[in-house]
Amino acid sequence: MQPISNKLSTVFRLLPRTAVMLMMLAAPVLAVPSIQSDGGAIIEAPAMKKSGAGLVLLVSLQRN
Repeated sequence: MQPISNKLSTVFRLLPRTAVMLMMLAAPVLAVPSIQSDGGAIIEAPAMKKSGAGLVLLVSLQRN
């Protein structure tokens, strides 16, 4: 059985590695809300003018 000092030494040695890995995994998750909260970052395409040709094509293809 290991003495308590050896176990604590092992824990304190692994603690910085664990903290760094957790920060690397959490960084993208924590960055998403700050990116989505900006309202000026949305770029929209201009609205397409509807010509109605899709219905004509759909009907003509179904008759064949």
